[in-house]
Amino acid sequence: METTDKEILRGGQFLVKETKCEDVFTLEDLSEEQKMMRESTKEFVDRELWAHWERFENKDYAYTEETMRKAGELGLLSVAVPESYGGMGMGFVSTMLVCDYISGATGSFSTAFGAHTGIGTMPITLYGTEEQKQKYVPKLASGEWFGAYCLTEPGAGSDANSGKTKAVLSDDGKYYSISGQKVWISNAGFCNLFIVFARIEDDKNITGFIVENDPSNGITLGEEERKLGIHSSSTRQVFFSDTKVPIENMLSERGNGFKIAMNALNIGRIKLAAACLEAQRRVIGEATKYANERIQFKTPIINFGAIKAKIANMATNCYADESASYRAAKNIEDRIAMRQAAGNSHQEAELKGVEEYAIECSILKVAASEDVQNTTDEGIQIFGGMGFSADTPMESAWRDARIARIYEGTNEINRMLVVGMLVKKAMKGHVDLLGPATKVGEELMGIPSFDVPDFSELFAEEKDLLARLKKVFLMVAGSAVQKYGPDLENHQQLMLSAADILIEIYMAESTILRTEKNAKRFGEEAQSTQIAMSRLYLYTAVDTIIQKGKEAIVSFAEGDEQRMMLMGLRRFTKYTNQPNVVALRTQIADRVAADNGYTFD
Repeated sequence: METTDKEILRGGQFLVKETKCEDVFTLEDLSEEQKMMRESTKEFVDRELWAHWERFENKDYAYTEETMRKAGELGLLSVAVPESYGGMGMGFVSTMLVCDYISGATGSFSTAFGAHTGIGTMPITLYGTEEQKQKYVPKLASGEWFGAYCLTEPGAGSDANSGKTKAVLSDDGKYYSISGQKVWISNAGFCNLFIVFARIEDDKNITGFIVENDPSNGITLGEEERKLGIHSSSTRQVFFSDTKVPIENMLSERGNGFKIAMNALNIGRIKLAAACLEAQRRVIGEATKYANERIQFKTPIINFGAIKAKIANMATNCYADESASYRAAKNIEDRIAMRQAAGNSHQEAELKGVEEYAIECSILKVAASEDVQNTTDEGIQIFGGMGFSADTPMESAWRDARIARIYEGTNEINRMLVVGMLVKKAMKGHVDLLGPATKVGEELMGIPSFDVPDFSELFAEEKDLLARLKKVFLMVAGSAVQKYGPDLENHQQLMLSAADILIEIYMAESTILRTEKNAKRFGEEAQSTQIAMSRLYLYTAVDTIIQKGKEAIVSFAEGDEQRMMLMGLRRFTKYTNQPNVVALRTQIADRVAADNGYTFD
């Protein structure tokens, strides 16, 4: 499909512009080449990772390094690297796909993989000079070398730009001496190269450097950290003491480090969402097999409604996360292609392409990381006492999932970003929020229509409801911006509520559009379970939006304005025909049980 500039919605525009189902990319749209890649990735995971999950739990760091080398030999570390630097030069969707399916067996490996291919390699491919790329990227792409990323410090976590690590230029101007302490550095124990952020003099912003790991050059490592999960992911402190770095190893220009760090996080966020997908699928598979086999009260426990509800909710959330992740990935890929066609370099096109969808990247990071946590938690519950035992993989899956809500920016920070970035885009004129918000305000003052629309077509009612849920966000966020202006960012609890509304809208819409597209292709009967999942997801999304909308309205509006907005909230979230939630869950769970696992990818 040729994609023109007009057809691609800009980041955040999903809120104010309609997306046709034909314009979203779904997992069912994968090319033959992509399907083959998925299969070979899954084979690698089953053979090298899943079959040895206990080794990862027993802190076998050497095995993590060994499997990373094997991944390098298979080309799995080079998917996102341009061919000119020894990589496969695959598109953004393919890089998401590998990240997705390689990450399901153990958080230890997926952290090592993500840290190396993402923040360990990507800053050089996207910001490096030609010389830097030729020198380092082929070694990183092949797995001959491994990379790590040194940003966090004891006093600089979420406030990344407040780091104290110093870089001092030598008298002869040939090198910088770096001194400082970095913490929580993934891959530190076996990496050959660090991307290090340090401050030159009293610069406002930090600067990035490529630093080779040479212990004789003032680099020492702390002991391996003792962690709740991701046991075999090497995580150490790194100390730099007058570490000499040639000036040609500065990454990008002086003071550009904070920008590099933020853009690396944008890409990291959508990749982290992808890394939470296969973990959910595998947990659902294990839990379903167990529930099919476990007999209590003379029947398999899968036959109990309480277990069916869990399986259905787990499958539905996974399906929603897939739908939204691959929708955004293709938007990014198309935007990159468009910028390259317009004459941008690969570096510029990729940076700007991902930056355009930074809102969606943050939405996905929050949604998928919280879903994988809930799924692993319910997985333990379905296994009962066995789930609590370290002899089954549920317990380790639950512990490994916990980090996903913290790294690549905490979920709280990402929620703030979702709303903050959208407001900024509106101020720049990239997303028209003011016009639609004003219209919603006028609609609240008018007399509501009592006509019942024709809902005979598939998803007609759901799409009508979605359009109204967008009005809830515009009503709440529009009034909050009007009231607080730039000071809105100091009202964090309001921003959190608004973010949750926006997240649910994007996730529910992505799910419905994927299913609608596939129902048109494969027929409604073939998609009956996916239709049920889409309806169930929307139903729970509406509940969340009612709760968060009400919380926001009663916290910043008073008197007539409050009454008017609460009335609007009721009107905008009202179903004409309520779905039968128990029937939907039963239908979904019965299909997952019959397939003995999650089979919607």
